[in-house]
Amino acid sequence: MRKSRTFLALSATLSALATVAACSGSGSGSAGVSSSTYTFWDPYPQFDASAPWAKLVASCGRKAGVTLKRTALDTTELNNKALLAGQQDALPDVMMVDNPFVSTLVAAGILNKVGDLGLDTSAQLPNIIGAGTVGKEAYGIPIGANTLALYYNKSVLSHAGVDPASVKDWASLTAALRKVKAAGGKGITFGAIGTEEGTFQFLPWFWGAGADLDKVDSAQGVAALTLWKDWVAQGLAPRDVLNNTQTTSWQEFATGQYAFGENGTWQLDNARKAGFAYGIITLPALHGGAAPVPTGGEFVTVPVQKDDSRYDVDAKIVSCLTSDTNSFATDTTLSYIAPVAAVQRRQVRENAALGPWVSALAAARGRTSNGLGTKYPVISQQLWAAVQSALSGRQSPEAALAAAQKAADAHKS
Repeated sequence: MRKSRTFLALSATLSALATVAACSGSGSGSAGVSSSTYTFWDPYPQFDASAPWAKLVASCGRKAGVTLKRTALDTTELNNKALLAGQQDALPDVMMVDNPFVSTLVAAGILNKVGDLGLDTSAQLPNIIGAGTVGKEAYGIPIGANTLALYYNKSVLSHAGVDPASVKDWASLTAALRKVKAAGGKGITFGAIGTEEGTFQFLPWFWGAGADLDKVDSAQGVAALTLWKDWVAQGLAPRDVLNNTQTTSWQEFATGQYAFGENGTWQLDNARKAGFAYGIITLPALHGGAAPVPTGGEFVTVPVQKDDSRYDVDAKIVSCLTSDTNSFATDTTLSYIAPVAAVQRRQVRENAALGPWVSALAAARGRTSNGLGTKYPVISQQLWAAVQSALSGRQSPEAALAAAQKAADAHKS
């Protein structure tokens, strides 16, 4: 999940999404495109034709013997446009989508199984490709992954007499925050905004308590939300976390006043420019060890086409974009961790700072994994609403999560 994107919150129907997409103009799918021109959509509008990513896309088209016409859209616009294009038989040849959206496209009958295209996914790490797997079948190949960890300010911790190596579970983290506050510093900042970003930031604590998204009001879920609420109530985290995105949360940490900041791989460049010494540790689970963290990142997919003779070239394009060599270059550019162990090892050899992120991803899981699929957006929306309600004091953690579970159950019926 990258800071520059609008995050997925699909609770509308397919027709409603298609209506939104219709307002953004016509698509440029493969329908009506010549046999020598193939179409490609991605959610990277920040990269123009001169960027390394755009140059890689063009080169993969040339290697496949075609011209690859790229269209870059904001994530939400791309999602909406893909659903509309599926109704109009105007899908692109190849499309990159945010990983939680894969299951929605599969449910709409829009994507091909990668196995049917002859693409090999055996080297992909199971917990990363799992975000694009439905019913044990992969419907895309990850370009890379990002996730969350704890950045810490070495000076703030040193002043408070806290050794970051002592932070191994929730109790030791909370004890460290109290020491920092007593020494005149600020504790921890994170993003609890009422969007998918808020859920993304909460999930490591939720999963780290042993909670499951099929039952958000479990005792474990309540424990996670109580942790956050207590931090805010005790002044160990600022009250503005309610409005914090991952960007504004980072801006708080970058002031140099906070001991810890929960954020992602995409902040590494900003961390190097922050002007103070920092370190990174994995987010701790309730009783110790690394908490499961959600995977962010996109999957390269091949939409269903009327002309199945195009699939051979589509597969060549996907193979090129996701090859180990290109994956290393792309993931370096995007601050992603590779989805293949051999490429991860190369990344760490060339940049030791990525070591903690590889460790974090080892414990990661897809938000739609384990059969959750299209149920996830509904549950996520209720979960972030519960976080907002509890942290604002409108409801207790127990009541907020009970209401969230009731609302999620009502949507199933």
